Amino acid sequence: MKIKYIFLVPFLMFAGNAPAQINKMGLEQQIKPAVFSLSMVMMHDVVNPPAASRYFAYCMMGAYTIVAQNDTSLRPLESVVRSWPKDFKLNQNRISYDPQIAAVYCILETGRQMLPSGYMLKEKEDSLVAFLKKKKVAKAIIEQSVSVAQDVAGQVVKYSATDHYNKLSALLRYTPLKGDGFWYPTPPAYIEAVEPNWKTVRPMIIDSCDQFKPMAPVVFSKDTASGFYLLNKEVYDAAVNAKPEQQEIAAFWDCNPFAISTSGHMSLGFKKISPGAHWMNIISIAAEKAGVGFNRHITLLTVGALTAMDAFISCWDEKYRSNRIRPETYINRYIDANWQPLLQTPPFPEYPSGHSVVSAACAEVLTYCLGDNFSFTDNTEIMFELKPRTFASFRQAAAEAAISRLYGGIHYRDAIENGVAEGKALAGYIISKLQSAGVR
Repeated sequence: MKIKYIFLVPFLMFAGNAPAQINKMGLEQQIKPAVFSLSMVMMHDVVNPPAASRYFAYCMMGAYTIVAQNDTSLRPLESVVRSWPKDFKLNQNRISYDPQIAAVYCILETGRQMLPSGYMLKEKEDSLVAFLKKKKVAKAIIEQSVSVAQDVAGQVVKYSATDHYNKLSALLRYTPLKGDGFWYPTPPAYIEAVEPNWKTVRPMIIDSCDQFKPMAPVVFSKDTASGFYLLNKEVYDAAVNAKPEQQEIAAFWDCNPFAISTSGHMSLGFKKISPGAHWMNIISIAAEKAGVGFNRHITLLTVGALTAMDAFISCWDEKYRSNRIRPETYINRYIDANWQPLLQTPPFPEYPSGHSVVSAACAEVLTYCLGDNFSFTDNTEIMFELKPRTFASFRQAAAEAAISRLYGGIHYRDAIENGVAEGKALAGYIISKLQSAGVR
């Protein structure tokens, strides 16, 4: 069968993307669209969730370094990031640069240098420079700010090359294990395993990939009286009897970078943002609502990105250790051959739920930084014609993201609940490091 792929990439200008007046508060409005631009390029490149978290982390680290060098209230990265070089310094000969301009430009420049289609960010950089000129910012300030950003981005990219990511392609390709209880590629495209060796990537804050191993998953069984069969029956029933709001929740937190819909001989490829991109946007929504200011906005995004990267490393370590079968495969084999989940099953093992680990971790860190009961409206998915959702707290949002995987038919309850516990444990460790370093 000949398959044609049609890639549908939606476009949206978020509220707040319009340029602001050049002043210390106005430049904060440039942070969110800069990060959003990274998300759009990653969506274009179909960057998988773990890799996306890595790109966000490095793109924010350079920006944070710039503002921290000019704000004595901010702690240097080496106080939190285990491997960050202590001799990482800005060229202080550039005495006329604006650190806020440099930080925003550095987000774009780091992405331009690191992302496969990073060249697409050159237009955003040029637009930022044109905007600054229109606002009568002195040419010397613009040029020196850009120079600082380029220098820092180059150092960040050099540092990123030491985290073992570039060695992944040289490792053995993954071969699905033989056995009834193990993961196997799922329809409709039967895509091969995503990042089976991600555990070898160097963590940012946590000590090792297996520092926060979750509880062992429920043991595989075909017995209709077994706990594992009952887990599958719950997923089956949840999808069959899904209420409209549950379907909306599943769709809202889908965040599958590449889903395929088939119709006859035609296959349509739909690109979406990653879970990390969704949480990065939530951070900016919260930062803007709280009016935290430029430097704290950068800090929140940096801490969130570092947390998400470590959460993915921890989660992926367990995924390929337990290597558990997906509900779609089990249900089609032993319950209903015609059953399909509401969401397309992602191409990697089931346990634990990545959304549960990452969302819980990010929510806990944001709660530490901005407080509990911080209400906000999340409009991240309106680009996919999904209505905004309002939450009373970050934890409520994370809990909904976690249970959405059951509604979507792609995760078991123990993968969700134990994934949340893993994310909270990981976040607790990160928060302790932030507290020790004096980072809020």
